Amino acid sequence: MNANERKFLAYLDEMKIITILFPLSYHHGQSTSFFILDNTQEKPLKIAKKLNIGDHIKYTCQLTDEINFETTYWIKDEYAGKTDLQIGAVIRTDAFDEKFFYDGNDLGVKCTKESTRFKLWAPTATQVKVKLHHPNSSVSEIVKLKREDRGIWAAVVNRDLEYYQYTFLLLINQEWRESVDPYAIASTANGEKGVIVKLEKTNRKRVIPPLLEYPVDAIIYETHIRDLTIHPNSGVEHKGLYLGAAELDTTGVNGEPTALSYVKSLGVTHIEFLPFNDFAGVDELKPNKQYNWGYNPIHFNVPDGSYSTDPLNPYARIIELKQLIEQIHGQGLRVIMDVVYNHVYIREKSTFEKVVPGYYFRHNELGFPSNGTGVGNDIASERKMVRKYIIDSVRFWLEEYHVDGFRFDLMGILDIETMQEVRKTCDSIAEGTLIIGEGWNLNTPLPIEQKAIIKNQDQLPSIGQFNDKFRDIIKGNTFNLYDKGYCFGNDHYYEQAIDVIAGSIGLGKRPNGIFNEPSQSVNYVECHDNHTLWDKLLACYPDMEELLRFKYHRLATGITVLSQGIPFLHSGQEFFRTKGGDGNSYHSPDEVNQLDWDRCSQYKENTAYIKGLIQIRKTLPCFRMRSTAEIRANMKLLPLNRPMIGFSFQNQTNDYQEVLLLINPTNKKHTIQVSKGEWYLLADADFAGISPYKMTAGRDLLIEPVSLNVFAKK
Repeated sequence: MNANERKFLAYLDEMKIITILFPLSYHHGQSTSFFILDNTQEKPLKIAKKLNIGDHIKYTCQLTDEINFETTYWIKDEYAGKTDLQIGAVIRTDAFDEKFFYDGNDLGVKCTKESTRFKLWAPTATQVKVKLHHPNSSVSEIVKLKREDRGIWAAVVNRDLEYYQYTFLLLINQEWRESVDPYAIASTANGEKGVIVKLEKTNRKRVIPPLLEYPVDAIIYETHIRDLTIHPNSGVEHKGLYLGAAELDTTGVNGEPTALSYVKSLGVTHIEFLPFNDFAGVDELKPNKQYNWGYNPIHFNVPDGSYSTDPLNPYARIIELKQLIEQIHGQGLRVIMDVVYNHVYIREKSTFEKVVPGYYFRHNELGFPSNGTGVGNDIASERKMVRKYIIDSVRFWLEEYHVDGFRFDLMGILDIETMQEVRKTCDSIAEGTLIIGEGWNLNTPLPIEQKAIIKNQDQLPSIGQFNDKFRDIIKGNTFNLYDKGYCFGNDHYYEQAIDVIAGSIGLGKRPNGIFNEPSQSVNYVECHDNHTLWDKLLACYPDMEELLRFKYHRLATGITVLSQGIPFLHSGQEFFRTKGGDGNSYHSPDEVNQLDWDRCSQYKENTAYIKGLIQIRKTLPCFRMRSTAEIRANMKLLPLNRPMIGFSFQNQTNDYQEVLLLINPTNKKHTIQVSKGEWYLLADADFAGISPYKMTAGRDLLIEPVSLNVFAKK
């Protein structure tokens, strides 16, 4: 029965509640009795409520017993009209979650020489089949799955189906639909079908990078697999691909390192890649014709084929991504995976919606899909099987690909319990796994006390949050291009700048900060989103002398590196990355998004300066203190004239007994008085490094305009 044949509609909205929509055009919307039928019996329904809603009458009816979800039911009216009972809002009830939660770890496909097993969670389906496509012919076959407990459908085919393509066919609400497996781990080009593979064939000798003792020891470098190598002068053979990002000893036109070897030379600890799971926006068979950041997730457990040398070979993308990760590990670096569990590309076409319609997404009070993400749908992470899916996916990437951390896009859409479970899962698998996320408070129908947002950071103590307060105070408001931050000479941000430099833990006048511990603060002034720092400076100061613009940029980046918390750098930030003023380059061409290795060579002095600051941070523990208590005990604010900021660090564990961080955002020189002794200069406006640049004896220190300075006394 299709929708055009139905005289009225009936939905199961709770385990014992049926909602019937009776159009006024059918018997004036009036019926005094309804009945529920299955293949064996007919029972009357009790009408509990009747309500006029536009051109329909809404009847709320009560069941005496819960229905059997394996059975197709029909609703009959007093006129002998009949319609099928469709699964409605019941799937978003706690009772449904409890009834059908499945805690097994075997969803998806498992293939051996002897057999291939399929398992799918589809509790609202009344029939499920798997459609198998022979890898070397147009022949296909259909295998029926058998319903098991908890909404699981399963089948075993007693032969090796490696390389077979497959999709599931599901009968839901009397309509057949075809879907790729939500748990697919390999796919055809552009993700049109799942592919059966044996992951053990892709295993590599594992290289384990040095353990990260504390989150604040991390220095994150964000990049995009394609951006990193696509430039004509990157010196990389496999430009824009997994294998290209894995190439070593590549050089640009001046013989200076590029790509992975260059990133290694910076001294950072983690490379964070924009999403590399399967996404929409780039045709995998013609990848150079389109560009996309990757925030259009299609298959969460399949590597994207646009970065592969052969998108038609389901193994190629898996093997090449693993090669990339292990190559990075071999350089002593770690990999953070940008994950987008907050939404899907198109809800109606997603595997989630096809397999269990309406379950995986949040709906507002009117029953429509919510849109806190701004892209048309919000993942309902608070539901048991949605949470399980996220946890299973995180576990998969940790255990199979050995990633070292996760950056949760729009983490504020997700709920606290899910993120706590993510943390527990990571801790049980790999010590030192870094978890960071965007804890923005977005307009999604989840109670605010359940949201994984900055406001609720006390319930997420081991998860870092992108500190937008740091970003906007240091450089100026991101969403007002012309707003100037503390580093640009705006002393209205002075007191707040003190607080964020000290880890946003409440060191200044405010008794409480926005975080309990410095490891929760991910400090940044630039990322893939919005304008680059250089482009913002160009907009704010179009007529400024370039040398002064360099200094402002260097100051903002330097504060990011040496503030308490976790520093986060956007790739190319260290050589004044520009996107030509493009503030949202998610699908702009390579010419806008690529890392310009010629520019890197042109501004190598600035890169050397940032390297020097990274050396200072890594060598001097005062710039990466591990706790709020340690910061408050050892970081003292100096009484300098506003808007200068100075901190003194005591009780160092290295050769220095005292270290000073002095910041001058003004265009004037300043002389400050300090305690007597021999002060060694480690960083100023022009130089940075762990080996002293020069020494000053006495009490007077000269601070150059627009500069960050580090002095140390033995």
